[in-house]
Amino acid sequence: MENDAKELVDLYLPRKCSWTNRLITSQDKGSIQINVGHVDPKTGLYTGEFTPFALSGYIRSKGEGDLALTVLSEKMQSQSSA
Repeated sequence: MENDAKELVDLYLPRKCSWTNRLITSQDKGSIQINVGHVDPKTGLYTGEFTPFALSGYIRSKGEGDLALTVLSEKMQSQSSA
């Protein structure tokens, strides 16, 4: 919800799982958010920028969290190099 000055004033903004696009509710205690840093391809140093990935507890409980994070980070890398 926005106020008259077009600022977000909601108390709670739900996140979406980066892998399944499901909403992550406030009761999902198994969900995580990981910030994957961007690396300069020439120097190999961290640039100070990152991309956040949120994974729901459902994906983690099925044991697919590592696969999801790997595929999402590879997709991010291919988009940034293109």
